[in-house]
Amino acid sequence: MGLRIKKGDTALIITGKEKGKSGRVISVKPDKDVLLIEGLNIAKKHMKPSRKYSQGGIIEKEGPIHISNVMLVCPKCNKPTRLATSMLSEGKKSRACKKCKEVID
Repeated sequence: MGLRIKKGDTALIITGKEKGKSGRVISVKPDKDVLLIEGLNIAKKHMKPSRKYSQGGIIEKEGPIHISNVMLVCPKCNKPTRLATSMLSEGKKSRACKKCKEVID
């Protein structure tokens, strides 16, 4: 089964220390079933000076969140929802909101 949340979607965290917060999905790693959400699950990492971080020091970056701990927020009804799959007229599959029945992409 593929992941139903994609890069650029808005996701709501439903469990853990960041419960109730939502943000835009930065990246999805389907092999590990995790994703990164912008500005959430921040971890501090000590970095040595390098080309990318010329100063070095303590860098704050987003940590991975398991896919089971987030829900997609429907862009139409603005509520967290599960996803249904629906067939379009061209025979392509698409994601749809379970609450408002609106096609998401």
